[in-house]
Amino acid sequence: MLSRKLRLVLSALAVVLGVMFVSGSFVLTDTLQRSFTDLFSSAFANVDVSVSPKAEKGKQPEPLTPQAISDVQAVPGVAKAVGDVQGSARPIGKNNKVMTTSGAPRFGFNWTGTGLEKIRDGGKAPQADNEVAVGAYLASSGGFKVGDDIALLTLEPKKTFKITGVFEYAGGRESMGGELAVAFTQPVAQKLLLGQENVFSGITVTAANGTSDDALRDAVAAKLGANYDVKTGATLAKEQADQINEGLKFFNYVLLGFAGIALFVGIFIILNTFSIIVAQRTRELALLRSMGASRGQVIGSVVLEAFVIGLIASIVGLGAGVGVGALLAKIFSSVGGSSLQLAGIGVPMSAVISSFAVGIVVTMIAAVTPALRASRIAPVAAMREAATPDRPLTKITITGALVAAAGGTALGFGFRQASLPLIFGGILVAFVGVALLTPMLSKPMVSLIGRLLSWSMPGLLGRRNSARNPRRTAITAAALMVGISLITGVSVVLTSATKSIEKLASGQLQTDLIISGEGQMEGQPATFGPDVLTKIEKTDGVEQAVGWSSDGVLQGEDQMFGIAVTNMPALKTMFALKPKSGDLVALKDDQIGLPEDLATDKGWNVGSQVSLQLAKASAPKTFTVAFVWQKSQVLQGAIVLPPSASKEFRSDGIGQAFVQVKPGTTVADVQKRVEPLLADNPEITVQDRSGFVKQTTSQFDTVLLMIQILLALAILIAVLGVINTLALSVIERTRELGLLRAIGMRRAQVMRMITVESVVISVFGAVLGLAVGLALGVATVQALKDQGISEIGFPWMTMVQYLVVAAFVGVIAAILPAIRAARLNVLDAIAYE
Repeated sequence: MLSRKLRLVLSALAVVLGVMFVSGSFVLTDTLQRSFTDLFSSAFANVDVSVSPKAEKGKQPEPLTPQAISDVQAVPGVAKAVGDVQGSARPIGKNNKVMTTSGAPRFGFNWTGTGLEKIRDGGKAPQADNEVAVGAYLASSGGFKVGDDIALLTLEPKKTFKITGVFEYAGGRESMGGELAVAFTQPVAQKLLLGQENVFSGITVTAANGTSDDALRDAVAAKLGANYDVKTGATLAKEQADQINEGLKFFNYVLLGFAGIALFVGIFIILNTFSIIVAQRTRELALLRSMGASRGQVIGSVVLEAFVIGLIASIVGLGAGVGVGALLAKIFSSVGGSSLQLAGIGVPMSAVISSFAVGIVVTMIAAVTPALRASRIAPVAAMREAATPDRPLTKITITGALVAAAGGTALGFGFRQASLPLIFGGILVAFVGVALLTPMLSKPMVSLIGRLLSWSMPGLLGRRNSARNPRRTAITAAALMVGISLITGVSVVLTSATKSIEKLASGQLQTDLIISGEGQMEGQPATFGPDVLTKIEKTDGVEQAVGWSSDGVLQGEDQMFGIAVTNMPALKTMFALKPKSGDLVALKDDQIGLPEDLATDKGWNVGSQVSLQLAKASAPKTFTVAFVWQKSQVLQGAIVLPPSASKEFRSDGIGQAFVQVKPGTTVADVQKRVEPLLADNPEITVQDRSGFVKQTTSQFDTVLLMIQILLALAILIAVLGVINTLALSVIERTRELGLLRAIGMRRAQVMRMITVESVVISVFGAVLGLAVGLALGVATVQALKDQGISEIGFPWMTMVQYLVVAAFVGVIAAILPAIRAARLNVLDAIAYE
């Protein structure tokens, strides 16, 4: 190892990067988990016991009455019981756009003066119905100050208030975690946030001196009965932290998945590195065998070398991972101004164990095959000049075909059974199978690709060099194949989804304008009033309009999606719905309509009695199935309810509406007439079909960008593999390069030859990746047909870009090996052993 330090740096670096990703993931999630635990402990610091109405599945909990507060206040051991009001309140910025956060809530509450909030100097608590106090983070991010007006969206349309104060938390903190908070007077909060007067969403209870939180909780629970949730502040803090931590676990799994991909790519590089080193040390190892070294000793020497490399790489990777995890935690805490106070950066035992286990095991696994090959070197090889001759590809090709078939079979079963372990296992096995098949493919494909670059003698030599050792070329290309194939597969799925939505919009969606909310209203879709829809129907140029309110409905234990449609005949026309049984007409108050797939799944027909629990209903209601429409790409799985049902939804506002313009009327003109009617609803947008499709599919671009960023590490490691292979190849061909220089090849020509070799290998890997990615993408789309992805689309431009990037990668990867080859001393190179 000491004599080959530079030779092994790049292979160790591949392990370092993979281990860095693994340890960084654990450090990041551990830091965030402890930070959120501290956050919620602070948030509930002034809560000894909390009382809230118990929520039954499928029903909206009943708010608390003043009598409940009086009952709690009368419990022995209670020092104070304060009624709390809290609900969704979305502030509108000075640009007339609804202010958003990076996941933190937007809410309003009643100012009681007993919480953690403290009004800053120069302000006061709200006292009149048109007054509010705003959180310091909302004020700073929105540019608001005391005396300004602020518009808010609540259960009611936009209302404007005067800001009388700005509040902060202990230590001058602007927010607890990036939330946008507004405080109202109690009567206004009850009306706007809960929709009722003189009711509360919870009670905060303070214990008298000498009374423990647990004892007080039990006493309050005994007084109120089983219809209330009574918990200590510590319990609430733990529950909130556990919810966040559960999401962070999933986030950690995603990061570890990409780390696994990076390490999988690293295996190819280490395998290639040790294979080349063993080939270069044929005479040395054979000499050891002739001096009496056993096969076990030869294997041990190679494996021990791998162990030391893995150990050093794990140590370096762990250290780098701690730094990366700390940096990512810092970035996470400041995204969207969340101002999350980070707990101290720690190194959990899981990060240490996984780093050493993964780093050492991966390196040693990759070195096993070259070690076995080294042990088989015959002592007579010590007297030969040549390295180990290349072996036939028959066995490896047959093995590769069998492994690839096994992976494809597992993938198919995984898609059918929706089993993630089978899907990921199938992909992994399929990649191994394809990697084993690449030596057979490398010679013809490399020769074909190389012809494009072999217009000169250096290019011709570079092409032949890349095809000289099919196994080496295949392993190097396979590392790049993995990253590109995964990105391509995702691109095919997202392109197919976009194409399916476009076909749906142009085919079954016979509407000219779509009115919908841009975001979610803290768990509920943004809505507008039914009176606005009535005005839209009467707007000049509008043929007909239809809208719906939506909510979850409970059928037995099954959570389902229900929509209360304002105009069923109009919906039938605009969505091109065809009756399967019954007439698609306006529903009576006790009737529902169903799509064919849902009716078949449940075994319901026209006339069937269905019991549904609506959110605000005190008990389940029985409905009769009035019609079933034929299978369609729209409204899959949705139950259509009568307009009256919306009164028992959590929100009876219209969440989506569709407008059909009169023949001969310009859609753009009608859009301009409709938009002013929604001026008080800045969350609602009016778009034509093309704009709606563009907005719907824009999220796919974000998903693809995130995956490209995460897979960039795997591609970076693959680039290191190309550099490593070329660098070792230059060492292996030192005498050959010296002879080429001696007979007249210039340095620039040597560099061009190495560059062509690098580009050919990189493009070969990209072509393999595109082919495998297309296969994975098409298979996924076929498996998702029942989920609405009915079309197959190919991202041709993106695929061309990947090829161009691969060629560029080849040029970059060739720089250092080419410079090294060009600088060889001719006489020293000729004399090199």
